[in-house]
Amino acid sequence: MDSGLTSYRSALDRLFARTGSTAKFGLERTRALLALLGDPHERVPCIHVAGTNGKGSVVATIDTLLRAKGMRVGSYTSPHLVDFRERIVVNGEQISEDEVLEFLRRWEAESERLGATFFEITTALAFDHFAIHGAEVALIETGLGGRLDSTNVVTPVVAGVTSIGIDHTEYLGASIAEIAREKGGIFKRDVPAVFGPVSDDARQALVAAATAIGARPIIAVNYLYRPTAIRAHSAGTTFEVACRGESMTLTTGLTGIPQAENTCVALAMLDAAGEPYSITLAEARHSLPAVSLPGRFQRVGKFVLDVAHNPDGIRTLVTTLDAVGFQRPIIAVLGVLRDKDWRKMMSILCPSVDCTILTAPHSAPPARAWDTAEALEYGTSSGWNIKLVAELPQAIAQAASEGATVVITGSFHTVGDALSLAVLA
Repeated sequence: MDSGLTSYRSALDRLFARTGSTAKFGLERTRALLALLGDPHERVPCIHVAGTNGKGSVVATIDTLLRAKGMRVGSYTSPHLVDFRERIVVNGEQISEDEVLEFLRRWEAESERLGATFFEITTALAFDHFAIHGAEVALIETGLGGRLDSTNVVTPVVAGVTSIGIDHTEYLGASIAEIAREKGGIFKRDVPAVFGPVSDDARQALVAAATAIGARPIIAVNYLYRPTAIRAHSAGTTFEVACRGESMTLTTGLTGIPQAENTCVALAMLDAAGEPYSITLAEARHSLPAVSLPGRFQRVGKFVLDVAHNPDGIRTLVTTLDAVGFQRPIIAVLGVLRDKDWRKMMSILCPSVDCTILTAPHSAPPARAWDTAEALEYGTSSGWNIKLVAELPQAIAQAASEGATVVITGSFHTVGDALSLAVLA
């Protein structure tokens, strides 16, 4: 094996070892590490995105729209599906293995001294990469929550919250209002604060968070952009949108009813950011069909891959399956992490498909691996057509032999592991 590749993988192994038990909240370690780098996060304008679902879609949409304007755009997203380098991209080009390795080698001792976590080190790497490679704007997606997320060291040109749902309750709180307050923690003084369609409780919490910090203006997307006549189809999602008296039909390359709302969040954030970021609806109409995002209702032959990993995400997946229409029987391959509300996810998905095959992605951290036997018992007692095939490759193979359509979902790990299989190549 090539020694460079071996070194790269060894360095990544050491980086990933800093997840789990080493995870901790707070911004002081990220700030200290960035200070050693010369504060690269202050040298590139940023657009900051939080939310329970839709963050990746909004970032992908903004990336496409700004690159169509000729801007050099960096994006920092998480988690990755197959390759760590997916997280850090400039103008569609992933960070190189050599640059990752050089950074990790150079800053390993200081990271150890600071007690920096996996995500804090990766965040510093992203900002450093964007500054070195001349990004004109960096799109920054929070990892978890917002207020104490390590990305929250930035003062962006606009901050947006895509949606609020119940997820990560052990960290963010058990109620919609508590979760909204945490995600609204990315709002900053004198910076536009934008949020997508949310419940009344979430709206009140987000407005309160924005008001308390002095963010301005505070923009509720559904008061500015109103998507109607939404139609999800195999080529994306088409909808009518009206803004300030102008109306237009738009089509995004992302498939799913909520993609109309995600597109409007992206448009509202760019509008609030002002020049040179804002775009017209006519410009958007030209560029939006090119938006793509792996793992979000991604179609590969008879397979549909979707990273839905909480009840709201599964509900959206089911709605989109119904809207697009697929040949039956539809077999779902479901692999979920232990700390998710998998019972609720199953109660939404299983009655909507012809059969569900439970499995476990091999890349899931052992501490987060779900008990498939317990899930099987729950599904059987609920009266659903359900099976257990422990290994993901065998689960996919069985689903493909029995179904006209195979839906692979439940977590980023499940979809990422599936995408790495030859059967989907």
